[in-house]
This record gives sequence, structure tokens and C-alpha cells, in this order.
Amino acid sequence: MSESYWRDILAFTWDFRTFIGSDKINQFLKDRLSASKAKMFKLRDDYLGLQQPYPDIAWIGFLFDFEVGDVGKASGVGRLMPQSDGSWKAHTIFTNLEELKGIPEKVGQMRESRMDHGLWSTQRQRAAAFEDKEPIALIIGGGQGGLTVAARLKMLGVPALIMEKNPRIGDNWRNRYKALCLHDPVWCDQLPYFPFPSNWPVFSPADKIAGWLEYYAEAMELNVWTSCEVTKAVRNEASGTWTVTVECFSDRKERTFYSIKHLVFATGFNGNQPNIPMYPGTDSFEGQIIHSSQYKMASNFAGKKVVVIGACTSAHDITADVYHAGIDVTMYQRSSTYVMSAAKGLEVYFSALYSENGPPIEIADLISASFPNAFSVNGFAQRTTDLIAGLDKELIEGLSKRGFRVNKGIEGTGAMVLYLTIGSGYYLDTGASQLIIDGKIKLKNDSLFQSFTPTGLKFEDGSEIPADVVVYATGYGNARSVIRKICGDEIGNKCKDVWGLNAEGEMRGSWRDMGVPGLWYAMGNFSMDRSHSKYLALQIKAMEENCFGPRYSSS
Repeated sequence: MSESYWRDILAFTWDFRTFIGSDKINQFLKDRLSASKAKMFKLRDDYLGLQQPYPDIAWIGFLFDFEVGDVGKASGVGRLMPQSDGSWKAHTIFTNLEELKGIPEKVGQMRESRMDHGLWSTQRQRAAAFEDKEPIALIIGGGQGGLTVAARLKMLGVPALIMEKNPRIGDNWRNRYKALCLHDPVWCDQLPYFPFPSNWPVFSPADKIAGWLEYYAEAMELNVWTSCEVTKAVRNEASGTWTVTVECFSDRKERTFYSIKHLVFATGFNGNQPNIPMYPGTDSFEGQIIHSSQYKMASNFAGKKVVVIGACTSAHDITADVYHAGIDVTMYQRSSTYVMSAAKGLEVYFSALYSENGPPIEIADLISASFPNAFSVNGFAQRTTDLIAGLDKELIEGLSKRGFRVNKGIEGTGAMVLYLTIGSGYYLDTGASQLIIDGKIKLKNDSLFQSFTPTGLKFEDGSEIPADVVVYATGYGNARSVIRKICGDEIGNKCKDVWGLNAEGEMRGSWRDMGVPGLWYAMGNFSMDRSHSKYLALQIKAMEENCFGPRYSSS
């Protein structure tokens, strides 16, 4: 814990940066502090104070506000840590842009105040149709990522249009397996401007979330075209705009937009491209092979033997669902999995910030962002992982005794770093682990899968498993595939990787510069969509107001 960290989002760098160590922090301040014209620093008198997360770690935390020249208002979080010589050291500093000066969000006292005298419905239809003008931002995908970006842009006065290929908003959740629930608790899944009702369940069923997203789009008056798919987008380098072709399924007509300034991909972790490994003998298998994205409900496989390939979240959810339907099911674990109980693990992760009695969501997001990922992976996340492992000792021992292979994540950092790097490799246990321990879900992981047979799966040690149905819970392909499909390989090759952490511990491409002007990717869970959609919208609005930049980016 001896190193120092300064994380900045947009305030000083117009980018997402983390500077580690005094040399890099000093260079950053030399390059950017004077140029930013930061001023009006003021300490807040609420939240944080003396904190001691572990017996040998203590700090004094503080929140502050400041202004960045004539550009905007910003805020920050700092932590002072006592040193062995009696001095105090700024251990972590976080600064971030909150709003552009003179351009507040249209909420609260800034909300619309005029009367429409019965014209609202007609005005909404005209606005959503974009017959007389084109949107500034076109958002591909109407899941929570696309909706949050659209809502943020709307509050900043940026016309945006969402293209959703499904018939209804929320279908990306409705169309998944019926047993699906969010594994994150309700307190960290709020959408911008619109908290869940106080009776909302802690863990939200997929169908319930689907209805909420549809209601959110309606209540926030977001412009959405459903049953429409973006088929092609071509960048005009001279004008800096996109020509975008859209196919509408209802009337089979095309609509072309010629001057889209910002193209936002909000198509999820994978662009809906299932990753299905090819094994010898696939064509000879007489049963049914599906991907987890095609799995709906266990009753479809009554009386059959089911094998699920994979051992992360979807695999556990599906095998548990199949078992509870009274169907014979086996999980094939290809590699070890990080497992923690949802009840105990999430209490450790979230209770200090995201809970019934936690701070307002904006403060919680600010404090959460103030812990750089680079700081977490350099010791803090390992402590959290060990703490959770102690609480889950009986669970982990039971799985190990059963033969289920467990790990502690990448270099002992647990679930969060796995999520931020590969988006997989973990399971937040909501009951399936005990089914494995009890042998109710059969387990196979003692030999490599070699080939299909007509009636099952054969392994390198000569053993076989009979199967009528094989479900690949093996994740999805690269998120850039959807960019290539719509924009072509030339643009796809220029784009940065969408997901994963760079050397500073920041996201490689999502929510920030993707390497192609006017192209953005919005990807993450509900919590990241809520917090980071603000940053994406601020970048777009600043560009439209000609007050953006220059970026102070890593090489």
C-alpha cells in the first residue's frame, strides 16, 4: 500500500487515466494542472472521514469540488494515509468532470416548465420520427446501456435515436432463459434519474427487468425505433459524419441517415455472437446442440439427459434450472472457476456504499470510482478475496471435496477483476453450488473433452457421458465483431479492444475514445452503465459545444 495513485476521468485529461507513483503523478500535474486552469477548490463537509478497512490500513477520506477553467464543474475524492515517520501521504486522489459550465442537465429546477395544452402525444411522435431532421447521436441497441446513454444525452439537449432490432424494449432480457435473475443487488442497479420503487426485490428476475426497461424508455421519453436494425454505417472523413442505413422489419423499408455525428454501439459484451467451440464428431451427434443464448426453459428437455459445457454463471443457472425440473443434468467443467456466495460476498463488496442505508447513489458512484482498478489489483482486492473466502469456507471446502475446481481469480483478486478483464470465469452462488456438493448436479472435469459420439460425449481418458441435449455455456465472441459487421473491417481494425483493462487499469475502449472519431461503445453491467453513461454523454456534448479536449492520453 506504499504507492500513490491519481485517477482522473475527463476533468484534467479528457480521458480515463490512472497515474501510479510520484514520478508519473508529477509529470501529469506538470503537463495538465496549469493548462486546465483548475480553480475554486472547496472541501465538502459530509461523508468519509477516518476509515480503517483492515487492522493495518487506515486513511482519512475527503470529498471536494472544483472548477476546470471555463469548461465545467468537477468533483473529487482524496485519501490521506499516515506514514511511519508521522507524516501524511495522499494515497489516492480521484478527479472527475461533473458537468459542463452553463450546460446543466435538464432535471430538478432545470426541468421543462411550459404547458403543452394537449400537444404532448403529437410532439412525441414527431420527435421520435426524425422526419424533418436527423439525430446527432444514433445508438445501436436498446438494452440498459443504450437507454442510459440516450437518457443522459436527452438531459443535455443532444437529440438521440435508439435502434433496437427486437419488437420491444426489454426483449434482450425476455428472450433469455426464464430462470435468469440479476446477481447484483437492487441498490447498485438503479438507472439514471429513475430509482427502483422501494418494494423492488433485491435480486431482479429477468422478465421484471425487461418490463422496467420498457417503462424507463417510455417515462424518460426516449426516442426508440423497435424492430429496426442498423445494417451499414460508412464514415465520411471530410465531414466527420456517418451515413447509416437502417432496415425496419415491420414494413421492410430502409431509412438512410446522412449526417450522424456520433455512432454509439450498445450491443453488449458480445454483439450477440455466441462462442461455440467445434469438436470432432459434432455432425454425428444424434441429439440437440444449443448455445446458452438459445436456452429458454428446462421443461423443453423433459425425459432427456442434458450436459452443460461450462462452469460459470450461465452454466450454473442452467444446470440448476434443469435439475429443479427433475431432469438428469451434468456440468462439464473445462477449467477452474472463482466461486463466492452471493449473500456473503456481495455484502462485503457493496454494503458500505450500495445498501438500504447507504449514501445517495451519486455519492456511492463517486466513492466507488475513486478506488483505481490499479490500486485494487495491487493488494486491496486480494484482501477482499481472502475475507470472502473465509466467510465462504464451508462452501469452498464442499466444492473442493466434490472435485469442483475453484480458484481465487487472477492473482487472487476475485470476481471484480475477472469481470473487468474477461467478463467471465466466476459464479456468484445463489444455490447451484450446494446442488453440486450434494451430487444432484453431476460433475465431469477429470479429463479433456475429445469428441462427440452419436449418443454423447467422449473424453481423452476413454470415458463417455450419454447425452440427448448439449448446452454450450461458453460465452460469446469479441464485441468488435458487431462493429466489423456494420462498419466493415477497415473501421474494425482501427478500433481499440472494447473490453479489458490497459496498463493503467482503465477500460481499453468502452465509454472513451475507441480509435475512430465519432464511434463509441457503451458496455457494462447496470452499475457501470449508470455511472459511465454520464461520462460518454459529457464527451459528446463537449464536442458539440466545441469545448472538448485535447485528450491527454497514454501512448
